Amino acid sequence: MPSSESSSSSSLSSSPSLGMLRAQQSRRVLLILDAQHAVLSPPPLGNPIPRAPTVLANLKHILATARGASHPPQIVHIRNTGDRGELDEPSAPGWALALEPKVDEGEVVLDKRKNNAFSGTRLGEVISEDAEVVVVGLQTDFSLRATCSAALARGNSVLLIREAHGTYDRVEILYGGGVTPAKQVEKEIEDELEEAGVNLLGMEDVRAIFDDR
Repeated sequence: MPSSESSSSSSLSSSPSLGMLRAQQSRRVLLILDAQHAVLSPPPLGNPIPRAPTVLANLKHILATARGASHPPQIVHIRNTGDRGELDEPSAPGWALALEPKVDEGEVVLDKRKNNAFSGTRLGEVISEDAEVVVVGLQTDFSLRATCSAALARGNSVLLIREAHGTYDRVEILYGGGVTPAKQVEKEIEDELEEAGVNLLGMEDVRAIFDDR
């Protein structure tokens, strides 16, 4: 059976409600990508990334800080929808969000099927093109990379918080094979996104990010 996180959040994925109204007025957004049990929890719920405990703890801290800010940002939770038989297939325990969204307080939950969270969803309606978007979540070399790139292309200012995103070790097919550790993959993507125009910040900057600047 799906957990309480899954059942409470699924109803919002098709409802504009309070979250959409607030989003239209907000020029700062916290975008949490694919923070689901499938990638953050141990078996049988999921197959966690190597640094899952650290990333999850940091995501919880960021979310709590954003919610407690004097002028909270619009908070958007993106939930990946996997294929049948995958850990994050709809209504599977691993599909549920690891961070409980506060739907009744205007937080938005959107389901996606592609890496780019703007593709095939209403995220473009939620996030205005002049908004500053703080991006965290999973996976660094897939959803996070694609969504940050799409946000930049729309004209958004994008902030990425180190230690608040993650991925798996990468198995290399070419150049002799081998495995690239997840930490190195994460750094490669950070460098790539910074070169493209994303602003990189650390966990020590979290409180200042959500204060009025």
